[in-house]
This record gives sequence, C-alpha cells and structure tokens, in this order.
Amino acid sequence: MVMFLFLVVALAVVVAAVTLSVVSGGESGPLPEVAPERFEDELPPDRPVNRADVESIRFPLVPRGYRMADVDDALSRLGAELAERDARIADLESALAGAQSAPRGPHAPHTSLDKPEPEDRP
Repeated sequence: MVMFLFLVVALAVVVAAVTLSVVSGGESGPLPEVAPERFEDELPPDRPVNRADVESIRFPLVPRGYRMADVDDALSRLGAELAERDARIADLESALAGAQSAPRGPHAPHTSLDKPEPEDRP
C-alpha cells in the first residue's frame, strides 16, 4: 500500500513538472527562422592553391552533414588544379629528358644541366 501511494505521488509530480514546462515554455512562440549558412569559397582565384588554403577550408554544417554542392565545387576546383600541375610536371620532365638525350657531337652546342664549378680567383 505504501509503495502504491509513493508511485501515485511520483506520477503526479512528473505530470505536474511536464505540464509546467510546456505551459511556461510556450510563451515565447516558435523559434525564428535562421538563414542557412552559405559556403564562402576561400580558395584564391588569382593564384594556385597551396596546402594552407586546403587546410583552411571549412564547410558549414547542415542537418545531414555538409551541402554536397559546396563540397563538389571545392573538390572540382582542387582536381582541376592538380590536373594542371600534373600536366606542367609532365611537360617539364619531358623537356628535361629531351635536353639530357640531345646528341653531343663536336658541332653540337654544349649544354650542361650540372651545377657549374666555382672558379678559383687569385
């Protein structure tokens, strides 16, 4: 019997607390609409992207993670820059290989890619 009374009193306290919180919390009305955060592209348009630029990218959070369009745009930009760098490296490597394999006959101009020896000055 004592246990039953304790449960009834506990249930009444819980119901009263929930009712009080619902009634007192409803005075302010619904929360105002907040403008969604927009991604501000921090990648520099006037120079190649460097490591610090990539590390500083922060995407705004949305209910399911990140906006796919923002992430796709940033990844597309980084992919294009990497492809451009890879093409430039390939061009430079082929130019270097061509310069190293150039014929070195007696009439061919002497081109050396080695560091010149320092001259001794008296």
